[in-house]
Amino acid sequence: MENLLSQAKITGWEAPIFQADRTEVYSQVYEAARYRIFSLAYWMARDEISAEHMTSRAFQRAFVASCTLHDELLDKILVSELREMMPIGNLSLGQPLATQPAGIRGNVNRAQLEEAVMQLPPTERLIFLLHDVERYEHARIARTVNITQAESQLGLHAARLRIRELLANMR
Repeated sequence: MENLLSQAKITGWEAPIFQADRTEVYSQVYEAARYRIFSLAYWMARDEISAEHMTSRAFQRAFVASCTLHDELLDKILVSELREMMPIGNLSLGQPLATQPAGIRGNVNRAQLEEAVMQLPPTERLIFLLHDVERYEHARIARTVNITQAESQLGLHAARLRIRELLANMR
């Protein structure tokens, strides 16, 4: 059926049954991914209205771009939307690696943790969110953000160190 949809798309002809099937598929994809895409957009944009706009644009672009949608394509399209707002792709912390992590013991206030995450530079914040929140592997992060796996690992390490430092300074 996918072949028929692709062929129909090329010729410009779509039977009503194909349109109904595609609408159902799009609805399922949207329902399965909307919270994840919105959450990433919100953490990156820092405000709800921009996050809603980026989420809707990402889904619109994904639905126009492909008959076969998958999470990684949606992530790449979201990163493309984010790049229009902020620089994503170059690691910017560039600070020397700490020999001793900042001393934070005990529980961390959630509001302080959120504030620390929001203070990260965009690329490091995105890497941190994709790895530690969404549980993506470094290979997938590298493909999504268009960086190497080593840069993904370095960015995550730098982000974690910076978060520790910021949290230690908030106490």
